[in-house]
Amino acid sequence: MVTGGAGFIGSHVAEHFLADGNEVIICDNLSRAKMFGMMEGDDSYNWNYLNRRYPRTRLLRIDMRNFEALKEGAKGASVIVHAAGQVAVTTSIVDPRTDFEINVIGAFNVLETARRYDSTVLFCSTNKVYGENVNAIPITEEPRRYVFSDSMYKSGISENLSIDGTGHSPYGSSKLAADLYVQDYAHTYGLKTGVFRMSCIYGERQLGVEDQGWLAWFVIATLTGKSIRIFGDGKQVRDVLYITDLVDAFSRFLKRDIKHAVLNIGGGPENTTSLLELLDQLESLIGKQPNVSFSDWRPADQKVYVSNIEKAQRVLGWKPIVHPTEGLGRVVAWAKENKSFFE
Repeated sequence: MVTGGAGFIGSHVAEHFLADGNEVIICDNLSRAKMFGMMEGDDSYNWNYLNRRYPRTRLLRIDMRNFEALKEGAKGASVIVHAAGQVAVTTSIVDPRTDFEINVIGAFNVLETARRYDSTVLFCSTNKVYGENVNAIPITEEPRRYVFSDSMYKSGISENLSIDGTGHSPYGSSKLAADLYVQDYAHTYGLKTGVFRMSCIYGERQLGVEDQGWLAWFVIATLTGKSIRIFGDGKQVRDVLYITDLVDAFSRFLKRDIKHAVLNIGGGPENTTSLLELLDQLESLIGKQPNVSFSDWRPADQKVYVSNIEKAQRVLGWKPIVHPTEGLGRVVAWAKENKSFFE
């Protein structure tokens, strides 16, 4: 079962395991368009893509807060990849209750379902679990980006960075609560669980909006002439990971004799970009200058986040394959082919 299987990450996960000959149950309530004020039909874009290629795939329209429906739908699932969630910091600040119910109660329902069937759980966590502790690391300002100035972090943020004594935003807090519950169900109940604390994941079929999926949103907005609003000065840096590299990490985890792991997962130090640098690349690739405005920093925004992926490399025998230049080119090509969908 893939929760959030009609979303960007979930649909790519489902496609991988379907192509390998597995039976995959797609669990999704198709609420993304309503949540982000998107066009009607955006919710079903990735589901339609999967259904055309794998017509026998099942879609269960289940809200993660409905335990009984989830428990019934997951019968026979040996693995649950939990990719569903409320995914926007700004939305969590406006409506923290819904954010908590979806991200915490939803994850708890997945875990209780997995405990009933002894299913393996892969959880899509986030770098936001480290909160503003990341901003306590000294940085140096360069013309187009910030960089960590402490050599201790030359390889990025490891899993050992504290999650305590700092602000997180409601979104970061709800994801952290779920993250800890997934860990505890491994320790207390013996479930096989993998917690993947993701940095920026990007790729084709990512229907980015201002509040979520920023890299794809920059591509779509530049192509269609829509305004891009940057919170801060644009020098903030993220490591970016192409979606197929993330799915490869999931697959490797399942194939290995690992009972439980918490892994920072992203492009690492060799695959980083600032927002300004990405905009420069887009102007070069598309031949069109993005329409950009600037606004105040958002609460708990991290000026630099780069994943230390050494543990993931060691535990999984994994490394990112797709360089950002290649990955961005693929996203631009996909968006051009589907430009009419975004206009």
